[in-house]
Amino acid sequence: MRHDPKPLRLVTLTVLAAGLLLGGCSNYSLPSFSGGSADTPPPLAGAAAMPSKYASEEFVGRWGFTSYQKEADRARTINTARGLCRSPYVIAKGPSGGVMMHLADERQPSELRLKGSPSGKNYIGPDGEVGVGQDREIVSFDGRVLVTRYVDPDAANRYGNMVYVRCAPKA
Repeated sequence: MRHDPKPLRLVTLTVLAAGLLLGGCSNYSLPSFSGGSADTPPPLAGAAAMPSKYASEEFVGRWGFTSYQKEADRARTINTARGLCRSPYVIAKGPSGGVMMHLADERQPSELRLKGSPSGKNYIGPDGEVGVGQDREIVSFDGRVLVTRYVDPDAANRYGNMVYVRCAPKA
């Protein structure tokens, strides 16, 4: 019995054609299932930073701090953060008007800037362009509860959605 090579060639050509077509779609990205915002795409990394709708002074203070991965855990995590004010995360005013916070995997805080983007999103990150890996998106902020998430997918996966709950002023 002889094997007919035509069907094999047809399958090979189909796979190659599909690869070439998909290879041209390099700007396409699959949605994230890690709890990030799937309905709005991230800004173009490297866009010029614009003024943020938030002022540094709004973030200075003592905060209960924790994080969550799943959106279903958000309310429970916010309540947990409220109880962590006995050992608060302190956000101080930076020497040149920014805020002093930690970058991913850094032991010492750095002065970070509040940055707006052309998409209307706001970020906390190093001076310069907006939407770069060290930036964290301000997912939500109501004056008492701040939720942020790193732009870098690896850091976002490791740190999750970071929740800061403002601690009551010392009496």
